Amino acid sequence: MNPIVISLIGMAVVICGILVVRMHAFIALILAAFCVTILTSSEKVLQYSLHTSAIKVIAINGETLNLEKSPTEGRSSLLRTNDKGLLQVVASGDLSPAPTEGVIKGVPAIFNPSEPGTEPSVSDYIIHDTDLAAAISESKKNWGARIAEGLGSTLTKIALLIAMASIIGKTLMDSGGAEKIVASIARAVGEKRMPMAFIGSGFTLGIPVFFDTIFYLLMPLGKAMRVKTGRNYLLYVLTIVAGGTMAHSLVPPTPGPLFVAAEMGIDIGLMMIGGIIVGLFTVSSGYLWAIYANKRWEVPLRASEELTEEELNAIANRDESELPSLGFSLLPILLPVVLMGGSTAISMIVSRSADPASWLVSFNGLMSILGDKNIAMTIAALCGIALLISSRHTRKPIKSLVHSALSSGGIIILITAAGGTFGHVLRQTGIAFTIQDMMPSAQTSLIPLGFFICMLIRTAQGSATVAMITAIGIIGPIIAGQTLNYHPIYIALAIGCGSKPISWMNDSGFWVISKMSGLTEKEMLKANTTMGIIMGTVGLVVCIIGSKVLPLI
Repeated sequence: MNPIVISLIGMAVVICGILVVRMHAFIALILAAFCVTILTSSEKVLQYSLHTSAIKVIAINGETLNLEKSPTEGRSSLLRTNDKGLLQVVASGDLSPAPTEGVIKGVPAIFNPSEPGTEPSVSDYIIHDTDLAAAISESKKNWGARIAEGLGSTLTKIALLIAMASIIGKTLMDSGGAEKIVASIARAVGEKRMPMAFIGSGFTLGIPVFFDTIFYLLMPLGKAMRVKTGRNYLLYVLTIVAGGTMAHSLVPPTPGPLFVAAEMGIDIGLMMIGGIIVGLFTVSSGYLWAIYANKRWEVPLRASEELTEEELNAIANRDESELPSLGFSLLPILLPVVLMGGSTAISMIVSRSADPASWLVSFNGLMSILGDKNIAMTIAALCGIALLISSRHTRKPIKSLVHSALSSGGIIILITAAGGTFGHVLRQTGIAFTIQDMMPSAQTSLIPLGFFICMLIRTAQGSATVAMITAIGIIGPIIAGQTLNYHPIYIALAIGCGSKPISWMNDSGFWVISKMSGLTEKEMLKANTTMGIIMGTVGLVVCIIGSKVLPLI
């Protein structure tokens, strides 16, 4: 069966499972993964594994082969494409390094075939016999084993990170640290600039905290500001959404950008820095739209069940003496950013220096440990627990709060892992090789392709995170098969921006915003949905321009 047809069937199972049957996202994604696996033949799995592990011969100079990347020396096999377009073994032999003098492109090596008359040609492939055996073994696995492998490989990448991010978010909420951050920003910028404070607070909190939680936190403050000022309610609502929703899709360790970065092999620190930079452009466009929409449509503060008028007044006039210090509150958020971003920056400095100082090399070694994503997030989570212990804002047992955080984080881990499994089996269909011939020749087209694939999936099934996970499962293998003239982070960020359009009735966040703010469905579509389209499009344009102006390679 054609890989594109298999992919469409899998996507249909996800969309129908979530929207029509109302399945849990984890079940829908796992069922879709099983459908794809069942429809994928062993031959397709073998061909995918061979293409993934083999190294292409890009040039030949006498006995010297120029290979696309560094090979593993030793006993290897020569692969050649037959008349059916399938790779097959045509010879075995020994692969050894060759002199590098005069080599302009590729990695030089010498292949000595055991059988005469089977010399390599350009566009052949070399694969180490260990990798060949692994590819054959992979093709013989049953459906359940392939599903389990995809699930396990995804969990290895994201499980600890999301668990630690859940603890950080919970400790910030229950310690009063998140509220302290918001209150401090509001005091620093003043009442007139409160919308900017909401954007800044939402974006900052959106790095470790999931969007729904951010909105639950900030919306009471937005209503309290409406009570205080008597105006600008829609502006407050939209700015809260703009900040939190963009960080959710652009900056790890939130699951979507974290997973995309991991699948594409992008350094997490670099992804954080890039997400923050692109986020500045997108939230700025969202802020301008919010100002326009607020002037055009007057939205009143409507009655709601979750907050009484007395509670709103209490929030508007809260005593900050019970809240932790601002520095302590910011520590769990900023520490992983500093450690991971700093590790990336120092590593780049050392690698580009001809003779780096010994202290800098030692410091780079230390930062490579502390800046490891798992270690940095664990340290930040411990800081969050320390913040909670020292807080007078809550009297709940620490154990129960951490248990609650891990319980909610566990659901996110499972959904994300199921999405990774779906992407894993989609790749094994060989869809990348099928679509690659249909791609436009300009490499810049990969950036809008990632954006529009993610946008279509988001529009169809509602979840930004699921859309990003599914999109990278489709486009990731295509990217891996090409040599880009810009850093793949631009494609990753474009996918994140593609998860913003189009939020409508099938999106749980749409209803969270609507019910908490009191905006009607019509008001949500014309104000909030339009803002998501604008921010996502601006992000796409920034990624395209950035890939040309600052390719980072």
